[in-house]
Amino acid sequence: MNIKKISDDYAVSPQIAAEDVVTIKQAGYKSIVCNRPDGEDAGQPAVETIARAAEEAGLAFRHVPVVSGAMTLDDVTGMAAALKELPGPVFAYCRSGTRSANLYSIIQERGL
Repeated sequence: MNIKKISDDYAVSPQIAAEDVVTIKQAGYKSIVCNRPDGEDAGQPAVETIARAAEEAGLAFRHVPVVSGAMTLDDVTGMAAALKELPGPVFAYCRSGTRSANLYSIIQERGL
C-alpha cells in the first residue's frame, strides 16, 4: 500500500484490501473514504468488505463513489460533506489515488 500524505488531515492511496485497514489505523487515520464505484474493475474488493473491516477496526467509513473521468459538482460536495462529518485524519482511496487527491484539491480550492 502506497500512502500519499496530502495534508496533515488527509492522505490517499490506490485500492486497498481489507487487511490494509489495520495498517491504516496504525498510521493514525480515524476514517476511511472509498471514492470508487463498486464493480469498477474485475477483482476489486467490494466496498462492503472494506467498510466491515473499517468498522471492526474502530474506524469511520464513508462511500463517496466518483466515476473515473466524470467527476461532478455533486461528487465534490458529497466528499466535502463527508470530510466535515468524519473524524480526522482521513484516508481516502480510489483505483490510483488520483480521484481522491483531485477531490480534495477542488474542495480546498473552492473553500468547501
